[in-house]
Amino acid sequence: MNGNVITGAGYFFRGLAMLTDKRLRAFVILPLVANISLFILLGSVAWSLVDGLVQTTEETLPSWLGFLTWLIAPMLWLMGSLATGYLSTLTVLVLTSPFHALLAEKVEEQVTGQAVPALEGIGSAIIAIPRGIFKEIRKILYYIPLAIFVLIVTVIPGLQAFAPVLWFALGAWMMGLQFMDYPMDNHRMSFADVKEACASRRLSSLGLGGMVAFVAGIPLVNLVVIPAAVVGATLMWCEELRHRQ
Repeated sequence: MNGNVITGAGYFFRGLAMLTDKRLRAFVILPLVANISLFILLGSVAWSLVDGLVQTTEETLPSWLGFLTWLIAPMLWLMGSLATGYLSTLTVLVLTSPFHALLAEKVEEQVTGQAVPALEGIGSAIIAIPRGIFKEIRKILYYIPLAIFVLIVTVIPGLQAFAPVLWFALGAWMMGLQFMDYPMDNHRMSFADVKEACASRRLSSLGLGGMVAFVAGIPLVNLVVIPAAVVGATLMWCEELRHRQ
């Protein structure tokens, strides 16, 4: 397989470092504000649900099993935090995808010094929202059969041990595709082109996507995941894939 996992993961951190660039700040703020708002909203809902589950568990368990609440409660809070992070990230990805394309455009122009014939301005990004949502739905449809396959493996005795690795690999692959789509879509390249390009640098794609998938589940830290991943994917596009255009 072509590419390098370490280099791929490094693109995320390089993207994270570029977020402080004042030339990109305006294109980072909107997705960041949207993610923070959704994280607070979903976090409040998750808090109520998990708190109710913990109380129900404490009331249901017999007194001699009360010690189990010390094990169950932290697991429930952890699951609630991870779910909040993933759901807020996914929702922001769908609703603000054109703004991510705009960020990718500005990063590519800054790195290459060449103009990108893509979206121009916030107004164009708003108009492109329906198209962006349609593309996100296509990615979900691509993901579903793969997820079903891994789910089947999860319930087959003897193969269950491989399930966590497969789930993480699938998440890494999808995140790689997700964020590489932004710079490539600016060049009017299809989702099929994105899959082919990522496959040609599979290890780099998995490295980038794996790091994004890991950080996306960390509360608070995940607030900057989306813009950092967009910038990181654009750097990978410029350095490893742009010549394919």
